[in-house]
Amino acid sequence: MGLLTYILTLPLAPVRAVTWVAQRVVDQAEEEYYDPAPIWRRLADLEQQLLRGEIDQETFDRREDELIDRLEEISKFRQRLP
Repeated sequence: MGLLTYILTLPLAPVRAVTWVAQRVVDQAEEEYYDPAPIWRRLADLEQQLLRGEIDQETFDRREDELIDRLEEISKFRQRLP
C-alpha cells in the first residue's frame, strides 16, 4: 500500500514542497514581526531622545503608548503559541 500511495501522490510532490517552503517563510516572518527586542530598543532610544531634548513630553508619551501597545500585541501572540 505504501508504494501505491507514493506513486499515486507523486504528482503532488511539487505542490507539497511549495506549501512547505511557503510555511517556512510565514514562520520566519512571524518570528521577526513578533520579536520584542526591536521594540525594547526603540523604547530606550525614545527615552534618550527625551532626555537629550530632541522630543517633547507629549511626543514621548504618544510614541511610548504606541510601542507599549505593540509589546502587548506581541505578548498576546506569544501566549497563543504552543
